[in-house]
Amino acid sequence: MTGDGATTTRRTRETAQSLAAKQREISISEFFTKNRHLLGFDNPQKALLTTVKEAVDNALDACEEAGILPELRISIQEITEERFRVRVEDNGPGIVRPQIPKIFGQLLYGSKFHTLKSQRGQQGLGISAAGMYGQLTTGKPVSIISKTGKRSPAHAFEIRIDTRKNAPEPVSDRIVEWDAEHGTIVEIELEGSYKKGRRSVDDYVEQTALANPHAEITYRSPKGEEIRFERVTNELPKEALEIKPHPYGVELGSLMKMLKDTKARNLRSFLQQDFSRVSAKVADEICSRAAVPAGRNPHQISPAEAERLHKTIPHVKIMAPPTNCLSPIGEALIFKGLAARVKADFVTSATRPPAVYRGMPFQVEVGLAYGGDLPAEELVEVYRFANRVPLQYQQSACAITKSAVTTDWRNYGLSQSKGAPPAGPMVLFVHVNSVWVPFTSESKEAIAHYPEIVKELRLALQECGRRLGNFLSRRRRVADEMKKRSYIEKYIPLIGEALQDILSLTDRQRDQTISNLKDVLEKSRRM
Repeated sequence: MTGDGATTTRRTRETAQSLAAKQREISISEFFTKNRHLLGFDNPQKALLTTVKEAVDNALDACEEAGILPELRISIQEITEERFRVRVEDNGPGIVRPQIPKIFGQLLYGSKFHTLKSQRGQQGLGISAAGMYGQLTTGKPVSIISKTGKRSPAHAFEIRIDTRKNAPEPVSDRIVEWDAEHGTIVEIELEGSYKKGRRSVDDYVEQTALANPHAEITYRSPKGEEIRFERVTNELPKEALEIKPHPYGVELGSLMKMLKDTKARNLRSFLQQDFSRVSAKVADEICSRAAVPAGRNPHQISPAEAERLHKTIPHVKIMAPPTNCLSPIGEALIFKGLAARVKADFVTSATRPPAVYRGMPFQVEVGLAYGGDLPAEELVEVYRFANRVPLQYQQSACAITKSAVTTDWRNYGLSQSKGAPPAGPMVLFVHVNSVWVPFTSESKEAIAHYPEIVKELRLALQECGRRLGNFLSRRRRVADEMKKRSYIEKYIPLIGEALQDILSLTDRQRDQTISNLKDVLEKSRRM
């Protein structure tokens, strides 16, 4: 009882048993439903862009893996001011019927997570997360039509995600008529916001066409505007081959798990078979330095022995990992793409040799377009790409932006304020290609600041900067020469009249003298 006669309710405290009764497993779908910002769905405009991006990434990867030149049709229908239907159609190999529910209705399901080669997707979250967001905001399932061959039926599914179980719930499954030989259509209805300009879907599609010159893309905006991006080349990108992990990049916990899961019968074989660039000689050196017998069964390696192996690996000279796992765009195609899509006076591109961070191969490419129709008084626009995918958000947190800002562009004839990108009529195209891009978050919007990556970015930017500096220097020299020549041409008639008075020339001689002076000026221009 309280002093004024009111009754108080005594709170029952929790016990170990009552707390235990409340515990339950949280599915990955439930986690990302409450933390959708981690996947790039933290505001309506970004959600619309992320949905398009995930569907396009899957379509391009599927086409390339099947050796098919991509033909994509992207359309966004505005249902209401806050609700849209995204539709992406491709001419890829299609998806076999049993896999369709899992790919679109289960998070962290895919074939890419454990594969070390250059590819757009990595975690197996993308398209299923987009479907989950659509389901969460509109209650509508994802619609899929897929066909694997000319004589195969087209399977149409509507799929929901059971977030408690992280499992697909097919709403409908039927065969439909579709005149395409093969391919996939994905439709997702979601709440979103459409705006033009930077970081818009329009901007994303244009940059995707720039980084994928082998793709033909037709885009219809919510306003009904249709744009067609023709392919610049009929050659598919260089095929990236899967590699095994490199010893320099393995962490202790991963090494212990690999030892437990390996099929190798002894430690020497394990090091050779489960890692890249480890020969029998290198394997024996690692075992010898770590004082662990090379003939030991890997499953019987103790934690202490595994730790000795892990500490020894960095001190043994091992060849850098193979680079056939990368698929760069290439200098020629970056140049061709920029020249075709940006009206500029000067275009250049540079592809750096492959490098390595934490045992992971990567390659940096930079393109630069200057002058022409580009705005002269604004900061330079930086197009950021990772494995051919445009990065639209978290620009200030990205290693690409940091490298562009910390490069001294004043050395190359541009104005630049401290801590800012240069100003001038220029577009920068920067691409990082890797078997595992170190993104700062699951939404894959910014690249982490690994020193090895930042170094390669700066070297590539400086190489293009030097070429731009040479172009601007030549243009200034030409402008100065033209200015001087215009002065001379202006005063040649006066010089002729002065010579006529001094030398008592006839009018004909004067005209001949002026003609000779002009001939001399023209010859000097051609030299």
